[in-house]
Amino acid sequence: MFHFIPHWTLSLLIIAHTVLGVRAHGSNIRHRRERLGYGLRRFAALVGVSPAHLSRIERGQRGAQPEVIKRIAFGLGAEIADIVDLSR
Repeated sequence: MFHFIPHWTLSLLIIAHTVLGVRAHGSNIRHRRERLGYGLRRFAALVGVSPAHLSRIERGQRGAQPEVIKRIAFGLGAEIADIVDLSR
């Protein structure tokens, strides 16, 4: 039986299986978040992470689980590939 898989899920699966310790383009996330008018705490609550964790992701000090990356991208109205660093 064939199941429909949304394009963002495929991107998430590809990233999850090809990159260990997914690193986000933190400055890209921060700029997009600020451009949308979200403060750190408000956006962290929106995507379901602590403000401290989001801050570490934005500063490049911490990777994130693929599910968290997906929620951040969705919250920013961006594609996952736009906020993930695949250069490692």
